[in-house]
Amino acid sequence: MPFLGQDWRSPGECWVKSEDGWKSSQFYRQGEEEEESSGHRGKQLCNRLQEESNENKFVEDCEVIVKKRKKDRFNMNTQSEYFYREKWIHVHKGSTRERHGYCTLGEAFNRLDFSSAILDMRRFNYVVKLLQLIANSQLTSLSGVAQKNYFNILEKIVWKVIEDQQNPRLIKTLLQDLGSAICILIREVGRCVLVGNINIWVYRMETILNWQHQLNNLKITRSMSNGVTLSDLPLHMQRSILYRFSDGLDIISLGQVTSTLHMLSEDRHLWKKLCQYHFAEKQLHRYPILTENSCVDWKLMYFTLQKYCPKKEQYGDVLHFCRHCSILFWKS
Repeated sequence: MPFLGQDWRSPGECWVKSEDGWKSSQFYRQGEEEEESSGHRGKQLCNRLQEESNENKFVEDCEVIVKKRKKDRFNMNTQSEYFYREKWIHVHKGSTRERHGYCTLGEAFNRLDFSSAILDMRRFNYVVKLLQLIANSQLTSLSGVAQKNYFNILEKIVWKVIEDQQNPRLIKTLLQDLGSAICILIREVGRCVLVGNINIWVYRMETILNWQHQLNNLKITRSMSNGVTLSDLPLHMQRSILYRFSDGLDIISLGQVTSTLHMLSEDRHLWKKLCQYHFAEKQLHRYPILTENSCVDWKLMYFTLQKYCPKKEQYGDVLHFCRHCSILFWKS
């Protein structure tokens, strides 16, 4: 009977069943030589042990192959999760006598509950923006486990968007930035620090391309509802809804639904309020865009300022940091 175990340092000895129980083949061989003087029986025993040894070697080789395949599948597939699902963590800024090391971005990403945060409508845009910032600048600083969690959360976001048919443009921008970052890493392999095998990153790049293909082919189904729709509302209520939008592309998309919404989306005062919301007064005077009648074209001015100046960002719920106790936490 072979000694099978997870420890690779095991002796791997062969055991033989006898009348007194299981014995090591070495001691069993010595006992047989002392008790049996027949050379023919000793030859049969040696042949038997040799067959068992070959069988044990075959079993061990199969185990090594199976373990290697499982390890490769685990490295290539990012389905495994390693979440603590904590609501808050203590951020260590440096090493002390009691604790060596500090809290890294990967550790915070592993321990905080981002998996359930994407299911909250108030936190969804914030998590997507955080993933986009990591993709643009901090992707190589993540550990191997943090990278797995990153792509696990990204996969959940993609499937949520495909299922709910909401915020597809936001995820397309994230995948585009992430794909560009991974292309640069693969192209400059050897000249930059890359955690993980190059084949894993190639597999991730193929997965991103597959997600982009699914999002590009996403067809939003029209809901069949007999209730009150947006077009049934009075004009002043439709105008008030448009004033609640913070993205100019959303206003243009909504204006393509009906002719009434198109007329409301071209309101000059609407785009003026949008520019004043996102940009400071100095920025508005820096890039003045006038029409033929010497009036400010606020719609064109909004998209011009968007190229040169960052827009104002506002989220329903964000991560908070307490400077007194050095705690990073979700507000709720």
